[in-house]
Amino acid sequence: MPGILEACEDLFGASCLYKVLGVEKGARENELKKAYHRVSLKVHPDRVGEDEKQEATQKFQTLGKVYSILSDKDRRAVYDETGEVDDENLAPDDRDWDQYWRLLFKKITVDDIKNFEDSYKESEEEKADLKQAYIDGEGDMNYILDNVLCCTIEDEPRFRKLIQGWIKKNDVPAFGNFTGETKQRKEARKRKANREAEEAEEMKKELGLGDTTDSLRALILKRGKEREQEADVFLDSLAAKYGGGGSGGRKKGSKKKQGKK
Repeated sequence: MPGILEACEDLFGASCLYKVLGVEKGARENELKKAYHRVSLKVHPDRVGEDEKQEATQKFQTLGKVYSILSDKDRRAVYDETGEVDDENLAPDDRDWDQYWRLLFKKITVDDIKNFEDSYKESEEEKADLKQAYIDGEGDMNYILDNVLCCTIEDEPRFRKLIQGWIKKNDVPAFGNFTGETKQRKEARKRKANREAEEAEEMKKELGLGDTTDSLRALILKRGKEREQEADVFLDSLAAKYGGGGSGGRKKGSKKKQGKK
């Protein structure tokens, strides 16, 4: 059985533990935890198809071992000094890594969601996310609304005003998808949003309004049933914040790397 460094090379294309998490060598504890959460969301076995589960499970187990090493002060110091890992003292492959993950990223409550939304709306963090979504989506408002946390169709006028201001100051490029969007496309987006809102209302009636994850899917995202996996990613990203995992979280990656659902 390959050691942890060999497994990292095979599964992630990098034998450096820090590169696997996508952090610098001097990363702080909260940065390591946030990075572990971000990468684990991408490789969690529950988030892939049946044909990818075996590889995803191996990645998830390996990632857990990487984090367990770097989050341990003594083992991290040895690794930093020697570049080596004591494989004999690592947790076994049959450890319940999903349970370990849930211990780190606890489920959050309705109050957590509301508090986050209150602090996030119109914050500098939201503006940074909006600017990044505008650039990643090359001005596509559908992409923007799908990639900025907590937003709905009602936020579009506010977003447009901010983006127009950035364009005027040359902070961002004037993408044609944004400046030349047709009236028909805008109306289609509104119709879709209204349809999804109706579906969400039906979903809330079916599920009830308790403090459950299923209810939060409908309450927060206001999307249809096809967005349940998207809701999981969103809720887990907030779990990293309110479960002790550092600051903030983004819902999705860039357009070029991930694409639309």
